[in-house]
Amino acid sequence: MATLARINLFPIKSLDGVSTPEANIVSPGALEGDRELVCLDRQGDWINGKRTQRVHRLRAVYDLALGEVTLRDESTGAEGRFSLDADLPRLAAWLSQSFELPVTMQQNPFGGFPDDTESPGPTVVSTATLARIGQWFDLPVDEVRARFRANLEIDGVEPFWEDRLVAQVGRDVRFTIGDIAFEGTNPCQRCPVPSRDSHSGEPIDQFASRFNRLRREELPDWACRERFDHFYRLSVNTRILPSSWNSVLRVGDPVEIIGTR
Repeated sequence: MATLARINLFPIKSLDGVSTPEANIVSPGALEGDRELVCLDRQGDWINGKRTQRVHRLRAVYDLALGEVTLRDESTGAEGRFSLDADLPRLAAWLSQSFELPVTMQQNPFGGFPDDTESPGPTVVSTATLARIGQWFDLPVDEVRARFRANLEIDGVEPFWEDRLVAQVGRDVRFTIGDIAFEGTNPCQRCPVPSRDSHSGEPIDQFASRFNRLRREELPDWACRERFDHFYRLSVNTRILPSSWNSVLRVGDPVEIIGTR
């Protein structure tokens, strides 16, 4: 049986995540606390792993019960502990030193800062998919997980099972996790971040081209090939239906595909 094996939140966009046994669903159909904070430069642009490899040298350890984060810059040894609500100016000052550029923090407790604003729900991948990619690149599953940063991980299914959550253009796949109703919308286009070691930032040579080739070769026969204009895509973007907002998602919840609409 397909079940929800992990819930991963990324309270500060682009930094380390944290696993949690349950998560609240908030308007507009996002996981509460996920990508709630984002680092901005003077122009108001996001500071993330696509832009700078400096993010890879930062470690973040969260205490969700207290709403706090402890940061460590592995290149300098600097550490700091911050409230995710009350210490934003101090957090911005600490990150400014680490990134070596002026940083401000912006907070959005209602949906955070998703990359896909049309599908702001959690991203979905299977444990078997992460294991298969680990075999491609001789990486442990935890490292693949850290590179691809999916929110929800499904166990008890085959590699690339999540491609079942994508249908033809103009159609969405309805599925449920526990009592939460989702729509799968599109396979997620990847950026340069997965090519890099999650701690050192050291890239794997020709990662994207190798990934693209192997993903194309192993795309399941039942996958909707027309949704892959290229094959450097992994995990599925989703929407959570309004009827499921203000609900709770829990590890261990069963997963069921309902059909397309």
